[in-house]
Amino acid sequence: MVAKPVRIAANASERAALARRFGLLSLESLAASCRLTPVAGGMIELACDLEAEATQECVVTLAPVKAGVVDSFRLRYTLEPAGLPPGEGEEIDMESEDPPETMEGGMIDLGEAVAQHFALALDPYPRAPGASFTAGPPETASNPFAILSKLKGKP
Repeated sequence: MVAKPVRIAANASERAALARRFGLLSLESLAASCRLTPVAGGMIELACDLEAEATQECVVTLAPVKAGVVDSFRLRYTLEPAGLPPGEGEEIDMESEDPPETMEGGMIDLGEAVAQHFALALDPYPRAPGASFTAGPPETASNPFAILSKLKGKP
């Protein structure tokens, strides 16, 4: 049985907090459509489609760069193993699929899951159109390679 999709959207204060958290100039919108589905082993699968509009800072010129983000993700959740402190349990085979997330207090924080995957979908090195790294001429004193080349061949 698949549950009806739940639509969530960050309000103005949440977007401002997320912009600070992720080092954005601004976050104009962040919304997601999420579905929770029971799966084998007593787990719950969260499937989300997210959309966002953000403004990042160009890594070259520091100019504002608009970023449109469209992403989908799936996570599996399980309750904490009975009788074990959080974080302690069976060993996990890292070669297999990702281990399930643990539900805190039997609840899933949809907003946090969406926020984390939004951050992963952002361009880590945004560039303004036409922005590029350029080195000065080799004879420029501030160029470390020019200084080293002058030392070449000297005792």
